Amino acid sequence: MDIILDHIKEGLKILFVGFNPSIRSGETGHHYANPNNRFWKILHKSGLTNRIYSTFEDYTLLEIGYGFTNIVSRPTKAADEITKEEYRAGREELISKIKHYKPKFVCFVGKGVYQEYSKRKEVSWGFQELSMVPGVTDFVAPSSSGLVRMKIEEIVRIYSEIAAAVEKS
Repeated sequence: MDIILDHIKEGLKILFVGFNPSIRSGETGHHYANPNNRFWKILHKSGLTNRIYSTFEDYTLLEIGYGFTNIVSRPTKAADEITKEEYRAGREELISKIKHYKPKFVCFVGKGVYQEYSKRKEVSWGFQELSMVPGVTDFVAPSSSGLVRMKIEEIVRIYSEIAAAVEKS
């Protein structure tokens, strides 16, 4: 399998947006499938989920209001393999998806994902002052990749901010 399907529907609490699928995700057809990726653990530790989900359960998170997509759909070993053309096309497609599905929050899993999407150079962690799509709140979180040098406690703290906002909404 090469293309990993979006798990998306109207009325989501959060749409998580990654760079693109890993090779492992492409092979399995599931989001955040690389064993070194800490995504599922981060969701649980931050309070977004009540347990650690398996990558093979990714589609079941639609039931609790969480969806998944990527700015580029082609699996690669690393994000630096993505071309400018792929980012440009993916950005346009992502904007259309967000306008159509209107999730309450869009959580960009990686600062670089949001920079490609928003075309803004200066981006901070957390909620963004100006969202790209009216009525949808943009949130920037660290990548959950095992390659990221941040301590997991710091990553979890940032994800906890969106968990608190979802709980209030």
